[in-house]
Amino acid sequence: MSGNDPRLDRREAIRALLAGRGDLLVVTGLGSTTYDAASLGDDPRNFYLWGAMGAAAMVGLGLALARPERRVLVVTGDGEMLMGLGSLATIGVMRPRNLAIAVFDNGHYGETGMQASHTAQTASLTGVARACGIEHVRDIADMAALAAFAREIHAAGDTLFARVAIRADEPPRVLPPRDGVLLKDRFRRASGAEPGPPDQR
Repeated sequence: MSGNDPRLDRREAIRALLAGRGDLLVVTGLGSTTYDAASLGDDPRNFYLWGAMGAAAMVGLGLALARPERRVLVVTGDGEMLMGLGSLATIGVMRPRNLAIAVFDNGHYGETGMQASHTAQTASLTGVARACGIEHVRDIADMAALAAFAREIHAAGDTLFARVAIRADEPPRVLPPRDGVLLKDRFRRASGAEPGPPDQR
């Protein structure tokens, strides 16, 4: 939070979400949420979606279904989630107990010039998630609520969805690797899908 703006700082938000992450697997959406995750240090347990706008939630769903013994967190932005709204309908049907989705909502398309997104007008991501059958939905605008959500991620239960209100700023970009084969191979090892030597971090 800064000045009179009640929304959260995105880098503080990602730090709170991933504090004490344990073996949590993380899928990040196109653009800023990838930079946010990488700002904490590159990690083989992170799967960065460099160019698949709208796909983060579905990749997270597939991962949660394939690795039911692991907790999976999708961190994406409002613009990316708006492009993949249909994924919430499928997630609402499947409802894997190990999947959490956090949407960093600044009401803007940060990768294309900070144009206002639909969430700055009439679109309610929490409303869509509930309408799709996701029962555990949070609308988060303070660090205490975010910390509580971070604890929920690690508990057995049901699919979780949170809209996290963040400020519309652009902190310096922190770029993780962009080699798709490298990211795929090391994530498969980190997720236990493929045996191999432990990744060096």
